Amino acid sequence: MSDATEANGTTGAAERAGAGAGERHVRVVLVDDHRMFRTGVQAEIGQTAQTGVEVVGEAADVDQAVTVITATRPEVVLLDVHLPGGGGVEVLRRCAALLSAAEAPVRFLALSVSDAAEDVIGVIRGGARGYVTKTITGTDLIDSIFRVQEGDAVFSPRLAGFVLDAFASTDAPPVDEDLDRLTQREREVLRLIARGYAYKEIAKQLFISVKTVESHVSAVLRKLQLSNRHELTRWATARRLV
Repeated sequence: MSDATEANGTTGAAERAGAGAGERHVRVVLVDDHRMFRTGVQAEIGQTAQTGVEVVGEAADVDQAVTVITATRPEVVLLDVHLPGGGGVEVLRRCAALLSAAEAPVRFLALSVSDAAEDVIGVIRGGARGYVTKTITGTDLIDSIFRVQEGDAVFSPRLAGFVLDAFASTDAPPVDEDLDRLTQREREVLRLIARGYAYKEIAKQLFISVKTVESHVSAVLRKLQLSNRHELTRWATARRLV
């Protein structure tokens, strides 16, 4: 992780992260489908005595995430956007229903390699309190976690503009209801199909089976009322998703 300016409002973050760590505490669940990344984040932020952050669970896909989050009820969830089983948006949707009666709120901070506007808007509309990219420093990530725990909204500077454009500007483009019908994984498959990837190539890139790719393509075609991948490519190109 690099780029100390990545998280919004991180002036003095190093001082806040290092000072009084013993006086504050936050329980965190890590949700990311890359084990090595989870291990790296755990090593970076999970030294509870120094940081005040206690990692109480990990998950690699949507089903695991929902199970771990509902079982541990953490204060903050670090949530990747692209996950097997429907993506971060699906985690937010399912947890919103299951955690509605929780006494203490579970807040979500998206932590993703993606800085695409549609990914940012998707998880924020789904209920996440913030969105930072994986170039963020460990110190700034710790600071962002505590800010989210306290109820603040935290964004990497450039990404905050996407949210303002979508939610505050009267000139913001209307919501694409067709695109909203698709899960995060279906959108990923859609983009790769539109870029000319074969099913086997998509399966390899997304770490899923060819059969699963075929199922996603069928679902996309059905939801968008398209007949074949050529129509799908034209549809995606018209919306500048390629």
